[in-house]
Amino acid sequence: MENIKKTNNRKKSKSRHPVVKALRVFGMVILSMFLILIITVSIFATALTIYILNFADTTTTISLDNGVVSSNITRILYENPDYDENDENSNQYELYYALKNPNKKVAWVDIENIPQHVCDAYMYTEDERFKDHDGVDFKRTFGSIIYTLLGNKQGGSTITQQTIKNVTGDDARSGTQSVERKIREIFRAINVEKTYTKEEILQCYLNIIPLGDGKQDIIGVQAAANYYFSKDVSELSLAEAASLAGMTIAPTDYNPNTNPENNRTRQKYCLDKMLENGAISDEEYNEALNEKLKVTADPDFSSDTEYESEMDDQGPTSYFVDAVINQSINEIAENYGITAEEASDRLYNGGYTIISTVDIDMQHKIEVEMQNEYNFQNYSLGADELQSGFIAMDYKGNVKAVVGSRNAKKDSRSWNNATMATRSPGSCIKPIASYAPALEQDIITWSSMYKDEPITIKVGGKDTKWPVNYSETGDSANWSNQNLFTFQMLQRSLNTMPAQLIKKMTPAYSYNFLKEKLDISTLTEKDNDYSAVTVGGMTNGTILEELVGAYSIFGNGGKKYETTYVSSIVNADGDTIFEHSDGYKQVISESTAFVMNKMMQTVVTSNDGTGREANLNKTEVAAKTGTTTDWKDLNFVGCTPDYVSGVWIGFDPQKKIPTNEYQNIAAIWKNIFGDIAETEKHHVFEQPDTVKEMKYCTATGLIAGDYCYSTGTGYYKQTNIPEVCSGNHW
Repeated sequence: MENIKKTNNRKKSKSRHPVVKALRVFGMVILSMFLILIITVSIFATALTIYILNFADTTTTISLDNGVVSSNITRILYENPDYDENDENSNQYELYYALKNPNKKVAWVDIENIPQHVCDAYMYTEDERFKDHDGVDFKRTFGSIIYTLLGNKQGGSTITQQTIKNVTGDDARSGTQSVERKIREIFRAINVEKTYTKEEILQCYLNIIPLGDGKQDIIGVQAAANYYFSKDVSELSLAEAASLAGMTIAPTDYNPNTNPENNRTRQKYCLDKMLENGAISDEEYNEALNEKLKVTADPDFSSDTEYESEMDDQGPTSYFVDAVINQSINEIAENYGITAEEASDRLYNGGYTIISTVDIDMQHKIEVEMQNEYNFQNYSLGADELQSGFIAMDYKGNVKAVVGSRNAKKDSRSWNNATMATRSPGSCIKPIASYAPALEQDIITWSSMYKDEPITIKVGGKDTKWPVNYSETGDSANWSNQNLFTFQMLQRSLNTMPAQLIKKMTPAYSYNFLKEKLDISTLTEKDNDYSAVTVGGMTNGTILEELVGAYSIFGNGGKKYETTYVSSIVNADGDTIFEHSDGYKQVISESTAFVMNKMMQTVVTSNDGTGREANLNKTEVAAKTGTTTDWKDLNFVGCTPDYVSGVWIGFDPQKKIPTNEYQNIAAIWKNIFGDIAETEKHHVFEQPDTVKEMKYCTATGLIAGDYCYSTGTGYYKQTNIPEVCSGNHW
């Protein structure tokens, strides 16, 4: 028994040896790591599979019809608002039908008119297994990935994939966007191969492949044959075909015009691949290799195309088309996550269909009226340097007309005073910076009484009475110290009541109201002060487009929509990449908006109103004039039941506007827009149930009682009606 015990003790001692114990722990760690790796790989593979399969449901078949890709034209259209749904004709009309790069040369040619050796040159240079794969050459794709990982980047796209990239403009090259684009491209290529024959795919590819030399944007083999060799594609020799096919990898670096030595290297590579694949004989190979190319590179060549009319010069773009282009570039850049320059290139390379918001009749009329000098002057003074801008939009932010100058437009995408110039809004700032916010907070009503007197603020560390009132001629005027009603202060454009309101609300409140709620983008930190938000003395001024957009809240129940010139943008793939939203911000209440509207109508209807020259016969106008103290800028913004519009005049460089020569700014607005306003569908603003029309006492501003001997009619928010006057008018 003793021997047995000793033996067992020895075994137990061995099992606890540190080495054995360490091996067991190590084994457990290795096993755990292996299991974790298996789980991690499984999760990753599952996530990757789901990620990739998501693209299978979101990609559609690309259209390769020659009407879509032959000239890559971007079309800007507009819709008729009076369109009859029973009309068999299209509701879309051309506004500018051939937005294109002026240096782009395009020509379509059917596949039967392209020689076989031209087709073979491209096929065996770019995708030697084109006839065998189903859109994606996975052998080449995986090879490309391995080469890239080894630091030697190599293309792996098939002709089908390259065609899709050129048709759609989907060419992201960095980060996750590049990976997503490649996956999207693979699924699209497979779908295209199921829909089109190899001949149709090759035909499209050869017609849209870029072959420019850095000076001219040459698209397709027909245009390239015309440009580089002054020939039709059907006349190209094997050597010339190989020269063009060799360019494809990098047209600027390998073209026969500016880089003949590089092109020679690529030409030989092309011929080698054709010989290797049995497309040409040894004799043809040697003959082509020894042929001396005669490169013409004629920038003035004429490329024939069945879409020749669309390539005709349409003259300079209108101000509206300019605005459409600028917005479209921004929307394309945002959609694809690219720079504005890249987005512009995509737009001009075409394939987009853009539906604009223009009212074509209004646009044409405004263009004519803006060039009529009699609309601006009391009598003819001949041509002068007075500048102007005009814009009109509906109450959902859809711009209907915009003109950026008084002169006939001579250049495309030129300066636009309505959308680019930053000038002082003057008193046009008052309704949106002081009156509306104060009315919204129930600080004032229609008939609140305020004394025409200044406030005291610190200027240079000293108490200063501010502001001074100014007359319509720009001369300073003393404070009257009279008690006036809110609507009277507004219609006469006195500076004192807005100053008193801003002091109650603080300049910071009004500053944020303008910036955050009304989207005034030109404000700077220095504008968080009395001058800027009270009388429009801003550092940079405002843009007329933004000022008019802000006033839209007074005609649509207090809603602020985003201003737009574009209803939708559809790419060449048929995908809608932008559609204007009907979303809005409720800036002020419906009742505040209507009371403000009625007060602003007195600016036009009252004999004391600064905008009385804009009064119309049958259409209501709620408006405000804006005159700077030095008379260098005049503004007028008017709300009619269907539209909100505005006009600005001034000089560049700035100087005082002669008051004895130019009409009142309200009259200028009426001259330009009055006829349009009188023919609107609606002529009065609809009063909401939340606003009450009531009599007020002209002695106290309270709701008129039985003993009030003098009354007026006012409009009040149902939630903020003044007390009834007791009749004690002393």
